[in-house]
Amino acid sequence: METLNLSFLESLARRAGEIVRLGYNARPGFGSRLVVNHKGVIDLVTDVDHRSEDFLLGEIRSHFPSHRILSEESGRLEGVDSCAWYVDPLDGTVNFAHGIPIFAVSVAFAEDGAMRFGVVYDPTRDECFTAERGKGAWLNGEPVRASEITDLDHSLLATGFPYDIRTNPANNLDNYARFAVRSQAVRRLGSAALDACYVAAGRFDGYWELGVHAWDVAAAGLIAEEAGARVTDAAGGPEYLLPGSILVANPAIHAQMLAVLG
Repeated sequence: METLNLSFLESLARRAGEIVRLGYNARPGFGSRLVVNHKGVIDLVTDVDHRSEDFLLGEIRSHFPSHRILSEESGRLEGVDSCAWYVDPLDGTVNFAHGIPIFAVSVAFAEDGAMRFGVVYDPTRDECFTAERGKGAWLNGEPVRASEITDLDHSLLATGFPYDIRTNPANNLDNYARFAVRSQAVRRLGSAALDACYVAAGRFDGYWELGVHAWDVAAAGLIAEEAGARVTDAAGGPEYLLPGSILVANPAIHAQMLAVLG
């Protein structure tokens, strides 16, 4: 049986990332046709999402057939609750479909309700963010730490918006307006996993978003925590893996961001 460790997850994410990278290079304009379907008015899924997911689920099922898996495209695949995988085969599909090279593969493993390993791989930059509970967080093997900035006014933030932005009153636009005048700037990358990992690496000082799912942030949340960031829901509670919201920032900025989210 395959050893379940951080190296195994990194291998999964990198191999899935190669599927995604090849699919990106073969998109329209590069001599091939990308198959795109709409899951909602603005939410997309591509054939590359499915190919990446098929690979990841196949590998996990072949080595650990009794484990539960939660994946973006397939939903929940039953198994023992004590061992759970969180898989996003292509986080940033809208970017991918439009030829914008900001997307990632996200894989996390939890045991007895606690996240143990997390990997987020950006195949276009060959940046692999990894973390193991209690041991730290790394970018391509080098340790990363969240920023130490203490003033929200000088902080570079990131956010995203829910796919039902047109109909959902909790669409984050009011929060965006408040932070836009309280921070250095607010960026919108289009990948929740990379947003949180960029906080872990000190590139962003804080990140918040509404309407996220566990597969979006399970790996990146652990990576950010192990890098010294505080990770909660947008109300400051611990349940950011439940469908709803997430807030990731260094401890000083986290408290100030909570006050703005109020």
